Amino acid sequence: MEQIKNIDTILAKLKSQGAMTSGELARELVMTSMGARQHLLRLEEKNLVGHFLQRAEVGRPKKMWQLTELGHKRFPDRHAELTLQLIESVTNIFGEQGLEQVISMREKQILEKYQAALSVCSDLHDKIEILALMRSQEGYMASTEKVSAIEYLLIESHCPICAVANQCQNFCRSELMIFQQCFGEGFAVERSEYLHSGDRRCVYRIRKIVNI
Repeated sequence: MEQIKNIDTILAKLKSQGAMTSGELARELVMTSMGARQHLLRLEEKNLVGHFLQRAEVGRPKKMWQLTELGHKRFPDRHAELTLQLIESVTNIFGEQGLEQVISMREKQILEKYQAALSVCSDLHDKIEILALMRSQEGYMASTEKVSAIEYLLIESHCPICAVANQCQNFCRSELMIFQQCFGEGFAVERSEYLHSGDRRCVYRIRKIVNI
């Protein structure tokens, strides 16, 4: 059981933080460097992780470990195949307009849920934290990062609807619009990193607009 826990923890850490050295991973997980390397080698044998060499400013290149495609597939995709079949069926029966109506209805339902949760928050920090918690519960592995008192990052290291978004980009457009409406006119929301543009994650920059 402990072995499985270590494997899942390592995969989750590489998923959320990207490529790391064995030493960095060891520090994050509070284990010895040798222990981290042994776990990584076992995962490499199973084709769940791989490594590459990164040039260092001084000294030898660093061996960086990252998830393979099979490693990424260890994380939930919210029944992607069934969802894709449903999208195809909706499009075939009702056309693109019908699919847009489905997306709009989903957008409205999610927006109402998020707005209800954020309405009890008194400041931007609390709103970001609550939103990240809700997104993590939905499978997005969300976290936050404070840039300043008026600016935060919402970081999503996993996309549980990735296959759906690949098929229909409007789902991604919809999520950006949901965040914009959640925070209202006094805030600027933009996507600064995008999984479907080749980045390893999606990052949303949320900033309070200050009039000078």
